[in-house]
Amino acid sequence: MTVEFAGRRRSGSLIPAEPGTPYFIEKGRGDRAHLFGDLVTVYAGGPQTENGFNFFTVEGPRGDVIPAHLHPGTYEVFYVTHGAVRVFVEDLRGEQTERLLTAGDFGFVPKNCPHAYRIERHHSQIVGVAAGPGGTFERFFESLGTPTDELGLPTQPFVPEPEKFATVPQHYDVTFLPGHQWHTGG
Repeated sequence: MTVEFAGRRRSGSLIPAEPGTPYFIEKGRGDRAHLFGDLVTVYAGGPQTENGFNFFTVEGPRGDVIPAHLHPGTYEVFYVTHGAVRVFVEDLRGEQTERLLTAGDFGFVPKNCPHAYRIERHHSQIVGVAAGPGGTFERFFESLGTPTDELGLPTQPFVPEPEKFATVPQHYDVTFLPGHQWHTGG
């Protein structure tokens, strides 16, 4: 992790560093990062909510399934505002489900449940909220990806080096599941 993101706050951020400060951010002007072909924008996180929840958007083109992962201590919400996103999830009994979410649809993934998603239509957008005893993981996106001041999707996908994935569980509530197979047909 770079020094810039090891601290409580990104340089130039519109998000206040401390809780208890009301604030407003114009559309798309949160802390942004490119990861794979997506643009992730963070609007609120651990420092602002005393690790109660985070709030972010993910926008992207139609693409591949993001790597299967789980959050040992965090519940995650998927709310699609534009386009279509296919969510894959495995419950604690090992039963797998997939669901195509379109604008206005909601999905909930409990902690410890493997999950992944695939954007099915160009320029789809997901609103994400995560909360739980595991804290928040919003800075994961810019730590694994690359911070950007751009408002749009990356011109070239940003694919992290494989060894970078190994450092994520040390700093964030994200555990990758290499080789995890989805048997749902999607």
